[in-house]
Amino acid sequence: MNERLLVLVRHGQSEWNLKNLFTGWRDPALTEKGIGEAREAGRKLKAQGLTFDVAFTSALSRAQKTLDLALEEMGQTGLPITRDQALNERDYGDLAGLNKDDAREKWGEEQVHQWRRSYDIPPPGGESLKDTLARTLPYYVQEILPGVLRGERTLVAAHGNSLRALIMVLEKLTPEGILARELGTGVPVIYRLNADSTVASKLDLAG
Repeated sequence: MNERLLVLVRHGQSEWNLKNLFTGWRDPALTEKGIGEAREAGRKLKAQGLTFDVAFTSALSRAQKTLDLALEEMGQTGLPITRDQALNERDYGDLAGLNKDDAREKWGEEQVHQWRRSYDIPPPGGESLKDTLARTLPYYVQEILPGVLRGERTLVAAHGNSLRALIMVLEKLTPEGILARELGTGVPVIYRLNADSTVASKLDLAG
């Protein structure tokens, strides 16, 4: 029987997560904590007895490094890996590189909150969550999902907002629901799908 396994993991803590900066498509490295989170993700997946056939990640090094470290912990470093910017984090445009507190001082608490937490209002020069979904979802449907449905056990290491796009579909969440959905750094979420691509079971390995 086809297992139809799909595991999503957000990258470990980056240097800019630690500094409370808007990151987006900028490319900071993982912190020591982030490296530990990535390795721990691999250990958790190994403890579940999971193995993978293919992996996908973004064009950004923090997600790629998280994937590499997790696979290393699992003893699966020879896996075919596809890297694509369709899985990149949401582009924060003019906010990228700014401290979140400084941004609030410049534009006001309410405006920054709206950019961060609204579904369809982008920051200047950047993407809304809706825009991120518009590039991530077609990639998932065309490039990732068919393999999962064929029985290719698939690991995806990406970013908070690009993974929200996949979770929105998998968990049938509304735009409001997906905004409230938190994703911890380095925490694997294990889905097993039905033949019609709906979720048969979900296991969140937080904690």
